[in-house]
Amino acid sequence: MPETHPVVGSDNIAAAAARLREAAATDTPAAPVRDLIGRDDVEAAYAVQLQLTTERIAAGATVVGRKIGLTSSAVQEQLGVDRPDLGILFDDMEYADGSIVPADAILQPRIEAEIAFVLKADLADGPLDDVQVREAIDYAVAAIEICGSRVADWDISFGDTVADNASAGGYVLGTQRRTLKQFDPIATEMTMAIDGETVSTGSGAACLGDPVNAVVWLARQARELGDPLRARQVILSGALGPMRPVMPGAAVHATVTGLGTVSITFSP
Repeated sequence: MPETHPVVGSDNIAAAAARLREAAATDTPAAPVRDLIGRDDVEAAYAVQLQLTTERIAAGATVVGRKIGLTSSAVQEQLGVDRPDLGILFDDMEYADGSIVPADAILQPRIEAEIAFVLKADLADGPLDDVQVREAIDYAVAAIEICGSRVADWDISFGDTVADNASAGGYVLGTQRRTLKQFDPIATEMTMAIDGETVSTGSGAACLGDPVNAVVWLARQARELGDPLRARQVILSGALGPMRPVMPGAAVHATVTGLGTVSITFSP
């Protein structure tokens, strides 16, 4: 028998959003929200995310792309979840390659290295299959995602992280642009170091078998949620290896074969 969930009421959606909003506003991680919306109620979790997204847009933020989370089995095992999710990228989340991130800018920061794609066409209509998605991708760059959680101690279920904008915090894009004709996302290898010590390695194949598969999944999920992907949006396609915590003062450097390097430093 398929698992069923009781319908999560609007009061609980609002209460979960309020808890996460307060955590972000006060820079104080909060208790998980699964007591309000359940551990894996997809509809309720995205309803919370949508409410917080709508509030940010109303306050002046601009959506510039999406992030796909939980694509790597290593990260799924780290967090105890078993499926991808998506979050929203806002204009104030991007940091320039080689720049300094204020240590207090992102709650409980963790980093992962991945491939970012920039779209040249909308992904709103049609089959949204591999062929269409590949044609819609303008170029790819190496990227570092700075994940952050408004949930204390990263004590998250699937519902908690989705509600919390897929634990999005910030991101850094490399400067070496390549089209899909110029490099193979599956074959690419990733190495990420903190203060010169290698802390994470992986490959394109670790991201749902192919990072483009992750974008296909995202395009379909985004359309299903009523907000399709658009031209010029940045897509963080998911970790190529394990996510790692980062401390103030840390220097992060990642290499993605075919796409060069990307780096960032956290202030002391």
